[in-house]
Amino acid sequence: MSAAQIELSGIERVFHLGDSEVHALRRLDLRISAGDYLAVMGPSGSGKSTLLNLLGLLDRPNAGVYQLEGRDVTTLSPDEQARVRSQRIGFVFQSFHLVPRLTAFENIALPMMLAGLAPAARTARVAQALKDYGLEDRAGHRPDQLSGGQRQRVAIARATIMGPAVILADEPTGNLDRGTGEEVVRLLEALNQRGVTLIMVTHDTGLGARARRQLQMEDGALQHDSAATSCAAPT
Repeated sequence: MSAAQIELSGIERVFHLGDSEVHALRRLDLRISAGDYLAVMGPSGSGKSTLLNLLGLLDRPNAGVYQLEGRDVTTLSPDEQARVRSQRIGFVFQSFHLVPRLTAFENIALPMMLAGLAPAARTARVAQALKDYGLEDRAGHRPDQLSGGQRQRVAIARATIMGPAVILADEPTGNLDRGTGEEVVRLLEALNQRGVTLIMVTHDTGLGARARRQLQMEDGALQHDSAATSCAAPT
């Protein structure tokens, strides 16, 4: 897995609610190095999820430029964005977002099927992923037959099966007990140690403190960046 460098310049995201405007992101400038590990924190409504959606190409900014691996992805067509999302970005959500009627095996295979990979290649890679995540005996189980931790492991396997450069995790431990959440975070951190850029939205300050870099959002703006603080510290 390779890692992604990300650069945001002057990003604005405005939502129109009736006659009013909500500035979800305000003139956001942000540079994320390849292989970085970030925690994005802040109160509800601070812009954390909007930022994650933009980084994941699930939403477009009203203004500004988003460069992923040196390429301006804000100018891409929806189909081109979908292709980048499929090949370079993995998502891990609080609510897992697994397809209920599919087995663990089929959920993990889904991104490869959508990308048109041959069945034989899919089978081999999913079998390896099931082994890597300790899910071999759960391959034929549907999500409602899995524990919360098992469902999140299936979700991580699905998010990484295409070898993405960046993983976006939105409150990945929010629906898990502390012990299971710790296990899930270790899995994500292991991927980061292999070079994948990891960006995690969390309300948990303890979880946020594990990241090498912390961003604090408020009212759609970046209020604090620990990287800037460390750079300014005397040597």
